[in-house]
Amino acid sequence: MNKKIQILSILFLGVSSVAFSQIKEEKLILNKKREPEVKKIEKKKTSVVIEKNYPPEEKSANPVKYTITDVPAVSDFKTSTIQGEDVAPKFDGTAQNNYFQLGMGNYGKILADANISTTLKNKLEVGADVHVLSTNGLKKVYPWDSKQSSATLGAFLNSYGEKGKINVNAEYGLNNYNYYGIYALAPSADVDLKQKVNQFKVNGYYDFYSNEILNDVRVKSSFLSDHFDAKENQASILANLSKHAVELGKSGIVMNTDLGLGLETVKTDFALLNKNSATFFNGGITPKLTFAKGESYLMLGSGINFLNARNSNLILEEELKNNKTYWFPQAEFQVAASKEFKFYGGVDGGLKLNTYAELLQENPFLVSDQMLRPTETQYHVYAGLRGDIDETFKYDVSAGWGKMKNIMFFGANNLFSNEFTLDRPGYDFANTFSAVYDDGNVSDIKGSLQYFPLENLILDADVRFLKYDLKNYDNIYNVPLLTGSIGAKYTMFEKKLSLGFKGIFASDRTTNSYMLEGVGNPSLFFQSTEDTDDKVGGYADLNLSAEYKIHKNFSIFALGNNLLSSKYQTYKGYKVLGAQVVGGVKITF
Repeated sequence: MNKKIQILSILFLGVSSVAFSQIKEEKLILNKKREPEVKKIEKKKTSVVIEKNYPPEEKSANPVKYTITDVPAVSDFKTSTIQGEDVAPKFDGTAQNNYFQLGMGNYGKILADANISTTLKNKLEVGADVHVLSTNGLKKVYPWDSKQSSATLGAFLNSYGEKGKINVNAEYGLNNYNYYGIYALAPSADVDLKQKVNQFKVNGYYDFYSNEILNDVRVKSSFLSDHFDAKENQASILANLSKHAVELGKSGIVMNTDLGLGLETVKTDFALLNKNSATFFNGGITPKLTFAKGESYLMLGSGINFLNARNSNLILEEELKNNKTYWFPQAEFQVAASKEFKFYGGVDGGLKLNTYAELLQENPFLVSDQMLRPTETQYHVYAGLRGDIDETFKYDVSAGWGKMKNIMFFGANNLFSNEFTLDRPGYDFANTFSAVYDDGNVSDIKGSLQYFPLENLILDADVRFLKYDLKNYDNIYNVPLLTGSIGAKYTMFEKKLSLGFKGIFASDRTTNSYMLEGVGNPSLFFQSTEDTDDKVGGYADLNLSAEYKIHKNFSIFALGNNLLSSKYQTYKGYKVLGAQVVGGVKITF
C-alpha cells in the first residue's frame, strides 16, 4: 500500500509543475514582524549548527509540542530576480556542519557556499560561513550593464554553560548591482548605473535554559554604507523577563507572566540630492499575562513605546522633532474544542522603525536619499480557525482589519533634473523609487495548510488577500492584491535523493510611472507626464530542486528557477532572469 502511495506522490509532483502554472497569485506577509538575525548561520538549512547539549536533559524530558507553521511568502525559494538571491539548495536532510558546494548555470550564474565549524574545550564552538552568488544579467534584453553579485561572510561563536547558551555572530554582506530598470529614456550602453551596499552586523544572544525571571537577552548592531556615501548605524537591546507555569489552586489553570524591555537607536545620513537625515530613539515595554488550561488560553497585555525622532534635509527650514508616547493593545484568546478545531482571535498593534537597511531588503532600487518615518499600527483585529487532523493535516485560516498611520510603500521617482541630456547619474533616468507614506485601513484574509501523507513527503500551500484603503492615494503602489505559494518536498532511497518544488504566484500591482518628452526651442528640456494607474503584471514563478548523495561525503545537486521562463517585472522596468538551471557538487568533511 505504501508503494502505491509513493508512486502516486511522485506522479503528483510531476503533474504539479504543469497544473500550477495556470495560477497567477503569490503570498504577501502583512505586518511582517522582523526578528533580529542573531545567528545567520542557524537560519540556513544547509548550515544548521548542531547543538549537542541544548536543551539540557531536564528540559528535554518535557513532552514535545508542535504548532502550525505559517509558511512565509518566499520559503526555500526566492523569486527569480536578477539581483543576487540566495539559491543555495535547502533540504530537510541531515544537517552537516562542514561542507563546500559550487554550482554554475546559464546567465553566467556562479554559486559558492561553504561552512566550517569545530568544537573546542569547554563546549566552545566556533565557525565560519561563506556564500557568494553572481550573474551576468540580461545581456540580450538590456543594452546597458545589468550584472549583479552578492557575498556574505560570517563567523560565529557558541558557548554552552550550565545555566544558558551564549551566541555571538559577526557578518559582512556586500550587494553589488545596477539601476538597470530604464523604461522612459534610452541612454548609451556604457552608462554607469552602479550601486553597491555594504553592511556589517554584530549580534549577541544569551538564552537561559529555564524561564525563571530573566529569560533571554539580545543585542543587535548594524553598520551600512552605499556607493553614494549614505551611512546608517543601528543598535538595539532586548531583554525578556518571565515567570511561567504558576498554578492557580486546583483549577488546572496555569499562569505565565512576561515582560519585554527594549531599546533601539537608528541614525541615517544621506549625502545625495536633498541630503535627508533621520535619528530615532525608541524605548519599548511589553507586559503580558497569560492564563492557560490545556490548549485553551487567554493572553492580556499591551505595548508602550517612547519615541524620540528627528528629521532634517536641505528643504526643511528647521529640524522636525517628534517626542511621543504610544500605547498599543495586545490580547489574544484560543478556545480549543479539540485538536482539530481551535478558534482564536485577538487584537495587536505596534510601532515599526523603517530603516534604510530594511527598505533595501524589500526594494534594492531605492535612490540613496530617503525620508524615513516610523509606521504605526494603531490596532489590528483578527479572528481565525486552526487545527491538526490526525497529525497529518494542519491548517490555519484567518481574517483581520486594522488602522494604520504612515503606511510605507514604494513610489517611482521622476527625473531629478529636467535638463535635456542623457549625461546624468545612473539613478536619474526615472529608474529609482522612494518610500511613500499615507494613513489608512488594511483588510487581510489568509490561509495556510500543511499535509504529511507520507513520512518522506511534505506538501504545503498558502494564499493571502491584502487590501489597503488609503487617505490620500487612490491605490497603494507596488503591493499585489492576491498572493500565494504551493510547495512539496520528497525524499527517496533512504534520503539519498531529495526533491523539491515551489511555486510562487502574485496578481498584478498598481504603480506610478512617467512618460518623458523633450520640449522647448532652442533650449530643450524634458517634460514629464505621470501615470498614477499604471500596472505591473502578475506572475507565476515555478522552481524545482534535486540533490543526490553519491557518497556520505559527496553529493550532486541541480536547481531550476523560473521554469516558465517568464521575464516578469518585480518593479516597473526591472525584469527578472528567465529560466535558470544551476548544477553543482557538494563536498562534506
